Amino acid sequence: MISRRGFALLLAAALLAPCGHAQERESSLSDKEVEKLRDAAYFPSERVLVFVSFLDERADAIQKLSNGPRKPGREEDLHDLYTQFSDILDELEDNLDDYGPHHRDLRKALPKLLKAAERWATTLRTPPENDAYTVPRRLALEALHDVREDASRLIEEQKSWFAQHPPSKDGDGRSEEPR
Repeated sequence: MISRRGFALLLAAALLAPCGHAQERESSLSDKEVEKLRDAAYFPSERVLVFVSFLDERADAIQKLSNGPRKPGREEDLHDLYTQFSDILDELEDNLDDYGPHHRDLRKALPKLLKAAERWATTLRTPPENDAYTVPRRLALEALHDVREDASRLIEEQKSWFAQHPPSKDGDGRSEEPR
């Protein structure tokens, strides 16, 4: 017979098991990609362009799957790619949200991001409708819309800020805030 204490431990283990498994969610970035982001951590403009390269790779993969010969598992692969695309966009948006208030100089990267976003929007809409990836595609398109809005807003904010506060001449890409 199981004692009350044993039963309580068994119940707790059963209830906590799903929580541990949920935390093992697969990352949308490979170890190599995470390393690239770490290398660019102190260079915001470069970091944005690293995100752009990751998103270009996912967009290319979506394009190849949708234009290539039909293979088994294509819908699941597209589902996964849309999910990865959305996750990476969310991470990029978080970075943009951090860089904006700190006036990090993104003036070279943001126009490139907007140009790439136009390509991605077309690519994300290329595959025909399918229930297997309708929701992840919609989420990716919404995340893309949010990033485009943030980038457009940041371009205007940065034009204004850097007109009033020119970057220092030491080349670190930052402007000192007045105290």
